[in-house]
Amino acid sequence: MTATRPSEFTRPATSILARIPQHDATELTRGGNQAMILLDDQVYQLRITRAGKLILTK
Repeated sequence: MTATRPSEFTRPATSILARIPQHDATELTRGGNQAMILLDDQVYQLRITRAGKLILTK
């Protein structure tokens, strides 16, 4: 006998992800490797490393 899951567990994960805003880091940096991000009165620096990783610092 195979158990079935409730419908809330069978929805594809993409439906949840589709509601989260997505931003391309290269667009945020305008093709460069750094961007400043403001949150309230705080300024954060987003940096794309040579290895293609993201670093966010205050």
